[in-house]
Amino acid sequence: MAIGAIVQARMGSARLPGKVLAEVSGKPLLAYLVERLERARELDGVVVATSDVAEDDAVASFCRAAGVECHRGPLDDVAGRVLGAARAFGLDGFIRISGDSPLLDQDLADRAAALLTGTGCDLATNVHPRRTFPHGQSVEAFRRDAFERGYAAATEPGDFEHVTPVFYRRADEFAIESFEREPAIGDVRLVVDTEEDLAVLTEIVGAMTRPHWDYGLEELLELRSACVA
Repeated sequence: MAIGAIVQARMGSARLPGKVLAEVSGKPLLAYLVERLERARELDGVVVATSDVAEDDAVASFCRAAGVECHRGPLDDVAGRVLGAARAFGLDGFIRISGDSPLLDQDLADRAAALLTGTGCDLATNVHPRRTFPHGQSVEAFRRDAFERGYAAATEPGDFEHVTPVFYRRADEFAIESFEREPAIGDVRLVVDTEEDLAVLTEIVGAMTRPHWDYGLEELLELRSACVA
């Protein structure tokens, strides 16, 4: 079963335009995420799914320069764009990752992928039925055939923009496996959605003494606590 990571990334953002290519310590945020996912043990590759509007030419250019696979699709149909990427690269399953999660712990991606293959479920997630991991540490792993069914059943605008609501709204139609963190820390932010988020992440990266991908979630939390104290 070929499983890859599909990273949703585009330049448009109401709160922080261009955030996916904002630089921290001389490196675009998207590069941090890709470098982490490339070190995941359970993944067969990484694909960046961006839109086909001119504004996102910059994302496609980054992918070419970095040697990262890129798929472009409709701006307003994110779910369709993700599905297009899975089809284009022949993925039997994939983990959906948001581009605003530059310090995602790749072990969480491995955990979701292993759960998907090990249980035969349709969807393995750490955000349902409740969020117990920080924002910026969310993973949702899908079998492609299950995602195809969910996409065909999508009816609400949010299903296309936010991708996964249809699966949780119709949870009785899908085999869903979840994993959680105890204690729950779903209110903690390791995501980059605002200038404040970017400032905190810049401090975290600046405090690192090893390659960033060596820092798992628990060490990232320690660095964050020191930076926001």
